[in-house]
Amino acid sequence: MDDRRPLRIGVLGCASIAERQILPALARMPEARVTAVASRSAARAHEFAARFGGTPVHGYERLLERGDVDAVYIPLPAALHAEWTERALRGGRHVLVEKPLTTGREETARLAALARSLGLRLMENRMFAHHPQHTRVRELIANGAVGKLRTLSAALAFPPRPPDDIRYDPALGGGALLDVGYYPVQAAMMLLPGSLTVAGAVLHHDTGAGVDTGGDVLLRGEGDVAAHLTFGFRHAYRSRYEVWGSRGRIILDRAFTPPSTWQPVLHLEQQDREERLALSPANHYQAALECFVRAVRDDGAERAALETALDDAVRCASLLDAVRAAASAYAP
Repeated sequence: MDDRRPLRIGVLGCASIAERQILPALARMPEARVTAVASRSAARAHEFAARFGGTPVHGYERLLERGDVDAVYIPLPAALHAEWTERALRGGRHVLVEKPLTTGREETARLAALARSLGLRLMENRMFAHHPQHTRVRELIANGAVGKLRTLSAALAFPPRPPDDIRYDPALGGGALLDVGYYPVQAAMMLLPGSLTVAGAVLHHDTGAGVDTGGDVLLRGEGDVAAHLTFGFRHAYRSRYEVWGSRGRIILDRAFTPPSTWQPVLHLEQQDREERLALSPANHYQAALECFVRAVRDDGAERAALETALDDAVRCASLLDAVRAAASAYAP
């Protein structure tokens, strides 16, 4: 690939996340550009191409046949990720795919191994983790601001969606665990040291939904650290985590869903004082895209970070599988 020209990206699917966040962020990046947009609807492909650039393509297969696509962005429903990620990789394209990379550990591990065997970059779009607010939290923990870690509580939830929302379709990989449970699990992986195991889990199934609509999970970390995670689309809105240690605690609101204009504020509470640390706004969607592009262009540091993130994708998929198994074991 010629490093002097922008990375040529093909988009497989015209999902809401692509329309609202990813493609506008891509448009602001001189080092990458959209060259093709594919949809099962020709009209939808033309609409996206008119707004964000590139050639409209009717059908996902036809996009992968093009010669002007270096990498593929996949915002399709979760159940379609494995198929189209594999097709793109076998077609010689680097892949950025929305979370979760697949619906289970086995497929995630297989695709990670495939990408590595082909010398291609594969990135699960865990965009929230690219926000610098989490770097600051990790620095505070490392510097002893909360003392010895004891507990993490994390939650991402919002009210019910319209009945025809794809989150309620089991055939498309719907359900709260994969859609929003992913975020608190990733927060636990990001903030707690060492390995994590599932100590208990409950998945809620509201009448007529057909999928899990919420859940509560207890994770056991190394030593005496635990994480209590809540998620779903059956609650009032919440996007927050709290790290609680022997000397204090850190609270972060809008932890998973900060708009690019949002000014994060870390609440640091200790025995004799409370401090509010205001941070700068940031666009974590664009930060994730920049990481992907740099890794494709063989930036050594970003390639190493991407390899670690791919291992984390497999690790997270294992935990999500374990949550599902634990919840099934104790279902009434």
